[in-house]
Amino acid sequence: YPSWKRTLARRARESQMKRFCRAQAIQRRLEEIEVTFRELEQQGIKLEKLLRDENESPADQQTQWTNQLLYLVQKKNNLMTEESDLMIAVQELKLEEQQCQLDEKLRSYMNKEETLKTPEDEKAEQEILKQLVEVVNKRNVLIQLQEEKRLSEL
Repeated sequence: YPSWKRTLARRARESQMKRFCRAQAIQRRLEEIEVTFRELEQQGIKLEKLLRDENESPADQQTQWTNQLLYLVQKKNNLMTEESDLMIAVQELKLEEQQCQLDEKLRSYMNKEETLKTPEDEKAEQEILKQLVEVVNKRNVLIQLQEEKRLSEL
């Protein structure tokens, strides 16, 4: 088993672990966002009730509640944007994983001696190459989407 194959296998495991850790971190953050959403909803409901029920409250108090409500809406919008970015990151991780698996399969076919390849092997190699190009194109679309989103936010 040549050392370059061991190195490739080790790098593949390392990159798989990095993707796994990133996926876990994303999942944790998505759960935190969900909890924060619920908290913001509860606070918003309380503020709305105060604004509707307390008509005889001083104008300063109502202005303060309105400002708090607007702040909550802004915070919720920021969380929704972050959640959207995280969902794109999840898609990207899935495509990255798929690309790695296809790379591995393709490498196994390409490492085979040309004289030993059957027509089925060549057909499978072409199919894997086609799938790999599709995955790369999908990742490219996601990256373009993120870039457009980033530019529009600026």
